[in-house]
Amino acid sequence: MRAPVVDPGALRRGLRSPLHLGFGVAALLAVTSLASADPTRGAAPTADPPERTQVPTAGPGHFKPSWDLDGTYLWLGPSGAASHVDADWDSTVGVDAALVRVRERAAISVVGGSLGASRWTARGGGRIWLDAVLGTPVLGKQLGLSAGPIVELSDFAHPRLGASIGIWGFIGITPFARVGTVQELGLFGEVGIHLALPVLHR
Repeated sequence: MRAPVVDPGALRRGLRSPLHLGFGVAALLAVTSLASADPTRGAAPTADPPERTQVPTAGPGHFKPSWDLDGTYLWLGPSGAASHVDADWDSTVGVDAALVRVRERAAISVVGGSLGASRWTARGGGRIWLDAVLGTPVLGKQLGLSAGPIVELSDFAHPRLGASIGIWGFIGITPFARVGTVQELGLFGEVGIHLALPVLHR
């Protein structure tokens, strides 16, 4: 009896070559070891920072205390007054700007100047003035003097020159009184209030 013929080209099942199996195991081990490797392993250790020998403190502040009002101020605000001029009473409304230096504990605590303009409510025209200002502390308040030239303006006449001297006080608002003279109008007297708002402090 003859043995069956077997095709020599047919595939035969069985174990693969030991060489292929060794390459597969080596690749698997390499991937596993790379995934579980510690990236910091082998790095040089870093030294801890040195311990503090002093308690940390904040630097000195450069802010002035709130009670210290010394400095240079620009005060700006409206003003209103009642004036007796040319043998009659009239009122004025206007604005005043004062640039002053304040030294609260000095004998002359306020030094500066004031520039203002106002308009008559009944007679027409107005007034422009430029005053020198001095002040001194009295009972915790500022009282002072003002003096300077005046230009009287009219809707129907040429400008007339004059001068005035006055007193003032600062109590949150600034009441004032002054007397003066103007060309062709003679003497005048005036009382009023200036609302001084600090718009600049250095």
